[in-house]
Amino acid sequence: MSTTTPVNPRLALLNPYPFERLRALTQDIVPNPSLTHISLGLGEPRHPAPKLVEEALMANLKGLSNYPSTLGTPALRNSIAGWIQRRYGLTVDPATQILPVIGSREALFSLAQVVIDPTRPGATVVCPNPFYQIYEGAALLAGATPAFANSDPARNFAADWSQIDEATWARTQLLYVCSPGNPTGAVMPLSEWETLFELSDRHGFVIASDECYSEIYFREGPDAAPLSGLQAAVQLGRPDFRNLIALSSLSKRSNVPGMRSGFVAGDAAWIKRFLLYRTYHGSAMSPMVQAASVAAWNDEAHVVENRAQYRAKFAAVTPLLAQVLDVALPDAGFYLWVGVPDGDDIGFAQGLLAQYNVGVLPGSLLAREAHGINPGAGRVRLALVAEQAECLEAAERIVAYTRSRFPDARGPGAR
Repeated sequence: MSTTTPVNPRLALLNPYPFERLRALTQDIVPNPSLTHISLGLGEPRHPAPKLVEEALMANLKGLSNYPSTLGTPALRNSIAGWIQRRYGLTVDPATQILPVIGSREALFSLAQVVIDPTRPGATVVCPNPFYQIYEGAALLAGATPAFANSDPARNFAADWSQIDEATWARTQLLYVCSPGNPTGAVMPLSEWETLFELSDRHGFVIASDECYSEIYFREGPDAAPLSGLQAAVQLGRPDFRNLIALSSLSKRSNVPGMRSGFVAGDAAWIKRFLLYRTYHGSAMSPMVQAASVAAWNDEAHVVENRAQYRAKFAAVTPLLAQVLDVALPDAGFYLWVGVPDGDDIGFAQGLLAQYNVGVLPGSLLAREAHGINPGAGRVRLALVAEQAECLEAAERIVAYTRSRFPDARGPGAR
């Protein structure tokens, strides 16, 4: 009789999370004690949560006495539909095309468990590279194999989908896209959506559009706001959103990452299947969080103010870093994707922490070797999530460190 404890063998396929790998790489480093620590590594919003959200949470504490519905309240689904209409000019049925989720991270993972059929030979999930690691973990635990499309520096680090050959597309069941991208900030234009929709129609795969950074952008004008996959679908004659699920969140938009509140919207057939899964999965949103989410989705003033704070930080920090490093303003999002002079992103992060007590995330930890390279190597990700003064202090330290280590370093902003 076997005494071996059964365990899902696919757990062994999971890679350590980037922050775990970074901790291992820096565990023996003693940062400069004369400087306070500044972290630009974790993409966690640190602006204050809106008062209207806090007040809505407090006013609905009695909701703790009730089991929530997986489908969410009509008030919540209607508020999300209203936001989609105001933001994108689209009409989405709140009864059949919207589901509340416990943050986009949870939904990005669980959606793969609904979509993937591991019994089909060669089940594949395509992801951008570098990428949000949930995509890879979701694919592996659903019984699929990840395939990667590397970012293209010539197009502001947009994913190069042409790297995926026809045989791989034919095996693909799910495609993750992230626009604005993490960590690159690239926004997908309509032409790129057209290409992906054509591939989806040809091969039958689902597109999961991760849009959690959509409300943080820097430019002005009618086309400044990032395009949603839902918008692209309607503009390209796909009002039923077939095989498309868009995912959004309040975490970045409203500075409430601890609330774990977001939504999925799109193809009604896939929403119905996802609802069935979630009914068993136990992922219903707390009634008090639903009420606070209604308040957040119904208000835009705090989002405009939040965006203004990010714009001010990026306007101050980017030119400073560009004196000595390869960096430019991204399309959107709250990350800077910075090239280091010698291409050693891990060594740069280790030295910066040791000498100047600033934490950044090496880009190679956010990507996988694909098509002969690691497209994150040689770059570091900076999350400008702290207040402006702290971000500026960090930038000044990074410039000082770079000049001390690379005296001849020149960036695109050097004079």
